[in-house]
Amino acid sequence: MATKLFGVDFGTDSLKIYQKGLGMVYDQRTVLAMKGKNYIAVGNEAYEMYGKAPEYINIDFPVKKGVIASIDKMLAFMNCVFMDMSREYGKIRGAKFYICVPSDITDVEKKAFYDIIDKSFIRPRKIYMIDKPVANAKGLGIDIDKSKGTLIVDIGADTTEISIIANGGVVISRLIPVGGRALDEVIVTHLRRCHNLIIGDKSAEALKKKVASFNEIDKYAPVYGRDVVSGLPMEKKVTTKEIRPVIGEPLNIIIDNIRQILERTPPEISADIFSDGMYLVGGSSRITGIDDYIEDATRLNVHLTSDPSGIAALGLGVIMEDDSFFNNK
Repeated sequence: MATKLFGVDFGTDSLKIYQKGLGMVYDQRTVLAMKGKNYIAVGNEAYEMYGKAPEYINIDFPVKKGVIASIDKMLAFMNCVFMDMSREYGKIRGAKFYICVPSDITDVEKKAFYDIIDKSFIRPRKIYMIDKPVANAKGLGIDIDKSKGTLIVDIGADTTEISIIANGGVVISRLIPVGGRALDEVIVTHLRRCHNLIIGDKSAEALKKKVASFNEIDKYAPVYGRDVVSGLPMEKKVTTKEIRPVIGEPLNIIIDNIRQILERTPPEISADIFSDGMYLVGGSSRITGIDDYIEDATRLNVHLTSDPSGIAALGLGVIMEDDSFFNNK
């Protein structure tokens, strides 16, 4: 029987698993729900409980700021995922795994991702570790083996990784603790400060998806929460015009870091980037007009993709099909 090959993208917000020959076989939130020491739900089912669960049910996010926050909980999470996948797709034990990890983290933090797969019940045959910027580049269809430099900005849930790729590897990479959840947090703070309205993180995320935009079109959506003064439920209509400058603050931090990376870039690669622009991936790149906002600030063309959250997993799929990938390293 041929060995099965899987690519795993350990996202802070969601876990994506790509199987060679089948495509994406798992794409759910990286969340687990615990009752005491027992795990009662994982993935999207656990996320639905977030903000609504009674006190005796603990909702945990085992990946934070781009790294594994709890080895034990993440291992339990992956074992649950692999059990579900085994029931649906057949035996996984003894498979080969390609996992992508942020480039700008320590070797100890990288090894934690390796250990999660290695210590799971599936007993993998082989584990390959790929820098996430390389996986992103492969998913974008970029020929990274050429000497031409490429700038990729990956705006994730907790972090943004700004990377420059050339000659088959990462030339410069910086992981900063600003991502999609930072946008949610400033929305929560704004509504409390300006409207005396308390909302949860899930409501802020939903509001962001509905009205956040850097285009001229002004949309609005109702948001529900608790009045700070009376303590009673309250509704407030929020517009794009109101939210735009609020979410612009954390985005400006990302833009400042892009500029700093460009200042450290060798002149020859700077010329390539000026010619080709940058590639924007990650869930928050779906915000309408974010490409124009970053273009205005950096004076670089910004390229978007239709599936920004799945690019890394897709890139792992491309690498799995390329038998010569590791021979060139």
